[in-house]
Amino acid sequence: MAKRRLKKKVKIGLIVVAIIIVLIIAIVVGINSYKKHQTYIASYEYKLEALGYKDDQLEYLLKQDNKIKDAILNKKYNEHIVDFLKQKYFILNNLDAYLEYYDKNKNDSFEHIISIVNVNANYDHYDHTKETNLDDGILMLVNKYNYLPEDYDPTDIVDVKNWYCYGENQIKDEVYQKFIEMFDAAKEADKKLIISSGYRTHEDQEDTYNSYVDRYGVKKADTLAARPGFSEHETGLTLDITTGTATKDTFEDTEEFEWLKENSYKYGFILRYPKDKEDITGYAYEPWHYRYVGIEVATKIHELDITYDEYYAYFLAN
Repeated sequence: MAKRRLKKKVKIGLIVVAIIIVLIIAIVVGINSYKKHQTYIASYEYKLEALGYKDDQLEYLLKQDNKIKDAILNKKYNEHIVDFLKQKYFILNNLDAYLEYYDKNKNDSFEHIISIVNVNANYDHYDHTKETNLDDGILMLVNKYNYLPEDYDPTDIVDVKNWYCYGENQIKDEVYQKFIEMFDAAKEADKKLIISSGYRTHEDQEDTYNSYVDRYGVKKADTLAARPGFSEHETGLTLDITTGTATKDTFEDTEEFEWLKENSYKYGFILRYPKDKEDITGYAYEPWHYRYVGIEVATKIHELDITYDEYYAYFLAN
């Protein structure tokens, strides 16, 4: 009888222990499940999905760094955000401007919108302007949105010998030395390069601009010449280059121009206003207008086949 009672108590005890173990397991599983759930709802995947991103878009966004994902989470779902993110020169701070520009220009490509917004060309010329950063030295950006102080006076301006130019011209000494190297290399290839215009003072540029205004009116003048303070010629870093057998209008058809296209970057010069980039640079195509930016930057711009405005926006200002 006593043995039966003992067996019964042991059996009940085992059942109780089993129940306790099951309960503990259930509690542990429940806690872990709860933690996993809390972790999931705090995850980027859950939050981005909740905004509306799915499938390939979600997969792409999850590969981005947290700074980008956090920025996306602060915006409403937009099916084109990922399209912009995939562009080579995407700048996160410009995302709102990309989307705004797209809403007004839906037939434009995402790549082109990136370029337009990055260089501020989504604004009218000479609107939304600021003083250029003089600390950039030879890489300072001067265009229709970035201007020089009116009293800007570049250093190391030297006279150009008549052997290398038409009339009287000046340029920064570093630019002059590199032009001489380029001149000599072109000469060895039976090409003749001549400077037709170099450094201009603020007053010189004012006279140049006003002459175009008198001839064509403000609207066309703004496509042909910079307003005073907005001209690269005032930096001493820019040259207009031609040859003895051509004018500016015919320079594109010369062997010298073809040689410059293939070689100018080796000496630190870039074609500043290329063909079919007018909406980016703000200027009509000028095959004669070359800007000195140094060999390293000129080489990169040549390899990437972009304008200086685009390069500066992405690699320097960004």
